[in-house]
Amino acid sequence: MEKKKPIKRHEALKPLSRQHHFGLLFSWKVRKGFSRGIAVERIKNYADWFFQAEIKPHFKLEEEHIFPILDEEDPLIKRALKEHRRIVRLFSDKENPEKSLNILEEELQAHIRFEERILFNEIQKVATQKELEIIEEIHQEPEEKEEYEDQFWEK
Repeated sequence: MEKKKPIKRHEALKPLSRQHHFGLLFSWKVRKGFSRGIAVERIKNYADWFFQAEIKPHFKLEEEHIFPILDEEDPLIKRALKEHRRIVRLFSDKENPEKSLNILEEELQAHIRFEERILFNEIQKVATQKELEIIEEIHQEPEEKEEYEDQFWEK
């Protein structure tokens, strides 16, 4: 089996990669909740909180400051924006939250892998030093992350 080399991420993009890690954890927590028979309402409440606290600001930052580094007609940007729209719809679904959450945990994970392995690598290649400095300036991580109170995945 071929061993993959770790991705060398530019300092300006590292906070976004750390946020991606939290997105992967979200997917794991949703899977864990379903495997433990946790009520859909509890998992949906967590998803709603995560959407507001993490996904919305993350997508906004990417769409306003990261994606414009590549041309808006770039197929990678078109794919990322399409996936963002799909993920927002899945988070917002009130009709069938169980189905949407099951799809969401898979699609969010696949989207994060795409951004980390493909899109961010391409952006790093073409970004100017000035663009990277701007990203570093505008994206400051909070000292402490707010924790969600109902940690159903740990029980």
